[in-house]
Parts: sequence; C-alpha cells; structure tokens
Amino acid sequence: MSLAAQAYARTSQTTANPREVEAQALLKAARQLQEVRDSWQGPSKSMHQALLFNRRLWTIFMSAAQAAENPQPKDVREKIANIGIFVMKQTVEMTVNPDPAKLKPLIDINCNIAAGLSGRG
Repeated sequence: MSLAAQAYARTSQTTANPREVEAQALLKAARQLQEVRDSWQGPSKSMHQALLFNRRLWTIFMSAAQAAENPQPKDVREKIANIGIFVMKQTVEMTVNPDPAKLKPLIDINCNIAAGLSGRG
C-alpha cells in the first residue's frame, strides 16, 4: 500500500462515524460468510475464519450492550444481546453440523443491522 493510501486509511479510521465503522465491520463479516456459502464444498479453514471473525465482532457488540456506560435504552441493549445470543448459537450449530444454509441468517442479520446503522434500513 502506498504511503498516501496508508495516510488516507488512518485518517478515515480516526474521522469515521462509530456507527459507520460498526456497519462496515458487519458488512465485512457478512461478505466473508457469503463467500464461504457461495464456494461451499464442506467445512474449510475459510469457514472457521469467517465464523471466528463474526463471533468476535458479536462478542464486542454484546459486551458493549452490557456496559454500564452504554447510553442506549435498556430495551435496545437487551435486543442487541438477544441477537448476539442467537448469533452465538447459530455459530456453534454451524461448527458442529456444517451446512451452508445455516449461514444465511447470520448474513442477513449482519446486513440488516449494517443498513440500519448506516441509515439505509
């Protein structure tokens, strides 16, 4: 990457709206999961990496929802936590019994929440 591109990347990261950063992370996770689904030939390293990235992302969201300093209303935080619990259960189910159809709900959740965060939902 050129120095100019690196500088732009650093600047965009420091000036980006936190909601947009979250939306972009969700879309990245959705893209990874979709790529696994589209090229499905059984469980693979890319499947495990995509599930791990998505699980880590949702762990962050769930932790933030539980944080005492979170300014969101309690019902919103509970909804985020409940979605996170579903994501974790679906991830475990996908790991134990791999099936590309099980990726669709994870992809849809990430895309829908990203759209809402970006004001497109």
